[in-house]
Amino acid sequence: MTELHESAGAGPGDAHFTVFSDREEAAAVARSLSRPGTRTLPHASGRPWLLGQWHDEDIVTARAGHTALAVIGCCPIDAKELGRHAGRLRDLAELDALARSLPGSFHLVASYDGRLRVQGTASGLRLVFHASVDGVQVAATRADVLAGALGTAPDEKQLAVRLLWPVPHPLAEAPMWRGVTAVSPEDALIVAADGRTVRHSRWWTPPEPVRTLTEGAPLVREALVTAVDARTRQGGVVSCDLSGGLDSTSICFLANRSPAQVVASTWPGRDPADTDLYWAEQAARSMPDIDHVVWDANASPLVYEDLLTIDDLLDEPTIGVMDRSRVLHHLPAMADRGSRLHLTGIGGDHVAWCSEAYYHRMLRTRPLFALSQLRGFRALWQWPLSGTARALADRRPYGKWLADSSARLRDPLPATVSTSLGWGMPPRLFDWVTPDAERAARGALREAAANAVPLHPDRGLHADLEQIRACTRIIRQWDRMAARAGVPMASPFLDDRVIEACLAVRPSERVTPWQYKPLLTKAMSGIVPDACLRRTNKAAASMDASNGLREHRSDLLALWGDSRLEQAGLVDGNALRRLAQRPGTPELRDAILYSTIAAEVWLRGLDRKTEHA
Repeated sequence: MTELHESAGAGPGDAHFTVFSDREEAAAVARSLSRPGTRTLPHASGRPWLLGQWHDEDIVTARAGHTALAVIGCCPIDAKELGRHAGRLRDLAELDALARSLPGSFHLVASYDGRLRVQGTASGLRLVFHASVDGVQVAATRADVLAGALGTAPDEKQLAVRLLWPVPHPLAEAPMWRGVTAVSPEDALIVAADGRTVRHSRWWTPPEPVRTLTEGAPLVREALVTAVDARTRQGGVVSCDLSGGLDSTSICFLANRSPAQVVASTWPGRDPADTDLYWAEQAARSMPDIDHVVWDANASPLVYEDLLTIDDLLDEPTIGVMDRSRVLHHLPAMADRGSRLHLTGIGGDHVAWCSEAYYHRMLRTRPLFALSQLRGFRALWQWPLSGTARALADRRPYGKWLADSSARLRDPLPATVSTSLGWGMPPRLFDWVTPDAERAARGALREAAANAVPLHPDRGLHADLEQIRACTRIIRQWDRMAARAGVPMASPFLDDRVIEACLAVRPSERVTPWQYKPLLTKAMSGIVPDACLRRTNKAAASMDASNGLREHRSDLLALWGDSRLEQAGLVDGNALRRLAQRPGTPELRDAILYSTIAAEVWLRGLDRKTEHA
């Protein structure tokens, strides 16, 4: 079996593991996966329960009778409190309430009377997969671990699907290998006592958005305070992004209230019109005790940098590789300043703001109010009247929308208003994708559409949840890269309790054309100075992306020089090489290369893993 539990580079914040039933045949599979440096947490019988990589600070465990519980990740619960829950447990379903009450971001694993329960986070930041290995069900936090145990190669149909831009729900959840099954973030995996029978059990549903802004803002504030406290209460040194935006500024001020010493990190943009540095310095002046580090804008890595040398172990393609160098570049310097953890404001855009698609239903329930707001959105986003009317009149159910999208994969990118007020952006394929790949992707879309259920019947909440999960799929990989680089990352906005507090506020008050992020502004009032809360925009970093295309076109040429996707018959390498020689092509401003580059870099990473196995 392929070596997958690699100890090299594993550090705090990089816990990954497999879970086994308390049976001898499961223990035999566990023994075949164990390598030097692999940690094991046993069942009471002595057989392996958890196998993988983690640090002591990443895990809390407790046992009581025939019950064992483990919390792996960030959660401010101690063994004594967890033990009380273990002692009271009479059914695995009772863990739903525990999972919905604990702050932080973590996996929850239980062994109860021979049965197993494994779950991640509703955000999708911590995932669960399972597969039948030698006849027994094995759960894991990484799909590639199970693929290695099965000895299977990537599924070319899934590769074709990942060339879509974007990959819609539910296709985005599918693992890259046959025989490996993903557990949806809202579900827990239950493995029967026989070790062979599994089911998925719903443990999370989004809250009803019924709170007013006045009612909800204090609860959002409390959830964010708790999320940041879970990372900073141990003291020491932590670093924070301080871009000057509302999201990172809020996290930085919250961290500065903690026992930890804060190092704030600001990357100014290269665009002279970028005002990030101005706003970051405004914030830093109100936190005189922080160490504020401002980097040279011209030293910042560009988009597309170092694509040829990425050697991270990724269990799926991610467009996060485009910004990998930018995300990691300053972490060694943060480590030199003593940082044990790097906090980001990532996720604030996805939870403190929300989709305008809520107004599709609102037009039918509160027509006068919705029309007034929609007039504001039309002016703000320059939506044409005819396009707005068509988008609002479109009442197709999600499955029909997905099926219709499968017939339009080569169409031009749709108008912004149709994606903003609809189910989302319909997927597209581009000129360099081969007919064979198109047939595979179209078939997968049609198959999914036959039984597709949206993440929520309200297309606004569906869009919010889909965007949160799309974000966490990227952050999940960045977190692993950062831990490997020496400073784990954390994004408190993506904690389940924070997401729930935000989603519970009425969308009519969360997203409005008249105010920027009103929920976060109100929640942070009194913590973040009013002067910092007055910012009403964010930097686009478009110059960094366009410069990256020009400066790294030789790398892009090399990427397509011996393309793995071309060898698999999924892309036209000549078309991609011609495109790499024309980085000024206007269409490239829309990031249409991202999904293809992500798949190519991922395949190359698999080759490196095989070479070093």
